[in-house]
Amino acid sequence: MLEVKKRLDAEVKNRNKFDEVSEDNPDPILIARKYKNEYVSLVCAFFAYGNVKQIIKFLSSLDMSLLDASEDLIREKLSSHYYRFQNHEDVIQFFITLVRLKKEGSLEKFFLKGYKQNSDIVDGINAVLEKMHSVNSYKSRGYQFLIGKITTKRKGVGALKRWNMYLRWMVRKDNIDMGLWSGVDKKDLLLPLDTHTFNVGLKLGLLKRKTYDLESAYQMTQTLRSFDEDDPIKYDFAIYRLGQSKEV
Repeated sequence: MLEVKKRLDAEVKNRNKFDEVSEDNPDPILIARKYKNEYVSLVCAFFAYGNVKQIIKFLSSLDMSLLDASEDLIREKLSSHYYRFQNHEDVIQFFITLVRLKKEGSLEKFFLKGYKQNSDIVDGINAVLEKMHSVNSYKSRGYQFLIGKITTKRKGVGALKRWNMYLRWMVRKDNIDMGLWSGVDKKDLLLPLDTHTFNVGLKLGLLKRKTYDLESAYQMTQTLRSFDEDDPIKYDFAIYRLGQSKEV
């Protein structure tokens, strides 16, 4: 694994540049970095599935000032917005949920209530989800896909990729990530496992498990901790780019 570590360390060093993310080489964080706001960033992270150019196009079409608007104005302005599995009502209800949350405090505050008990990232995610459900009881298939489900096990469940990517953006600070939060230790982060990182992980021997689920995210994170115990997820963006460019 020493050679793999050397390669990934070199990739991290090479890609840790602000212009590594650009209009020509897009990533959803491109939009989030324009605002540097935890609520806008959550919107960017949650809609970050599918073709990256379509993601950027959709995110660019959203008026993020609606996160401070009335619910009536949200309904008016988002009545024609939809994205893949989310119809216009799903998009509207998501913004309404965030507006209601924002009135009660920061996302970091809600996350820390769960996370602080055992320094567990999934507990923090569950705490935010519980809060989201408490302020808005709306349910639909598209909405549930967007925000995710409360997770009580690791095997055979979703890898929480978009949540973990959001947390990487919020907690880590370098030329890619924004580091807007201060109460979460980056050593506790989990890999935002997607198809690119999953496949690269298998090919490089970072992951032995061939099931794409949360347990695999934990296991690959543990391998990366052997490379850097204080900041294992610094490798995520480099691994993702390797898979996206088909270099591995």
